[in-house]
Amino acid sequence: MVTGVTGPLVEKTSGNQNSGECWAPDASPRPLEVGWLQVDDRTSQEHLDFLMDDRRDLYSRHGGITLSNDLGDGMAAYLPNTPFSDQPYQVSAKFRCGDKERLIDIFLAKIAKGREAMKDLAELMRIAQKRYSKLYNCTLDA
Repeated sequence: MVTGVTGPLVEKTSGNQNSGECWAPDASPRPLEVGWLQVDDRTSQEHLDFLMDDRRDLYSRHGGITLSNDLGDGMAAYLPNTPFSDQPYQVSAKFRCGDKERLIDIFLAKIAKGREAMKDLAELMRIAQKRYSKLYNCTLDA
């Protein structure tokens, strides 16, 4: 496994198609956390753009990498000496699914030794987008 966690994890999910998160509540720090948000009546396109711009700025300051275009507008980074240091491996992407813009964030506490962290983060984003598309019946279009 990417995170190196070998035991079973309990999953907790809150939210819906518009916004939510999923995590393992019994572990600290959380080995994996996923959050999502979409443009709707409560979240404007400008807000989604602001969030991605903020992440891009942070990830760029820490040597982050840009994700491939097929994943939308996204970056991955390792943020060890920040307020996010309990989950320093992070990837975020803004993408289109159906007729709406979406944002997914994935945070990991660690990556197993010998793994390629940035490559793994990009692949986790690919999996998350495909899963989101199937769960909420929308067609991916980065």
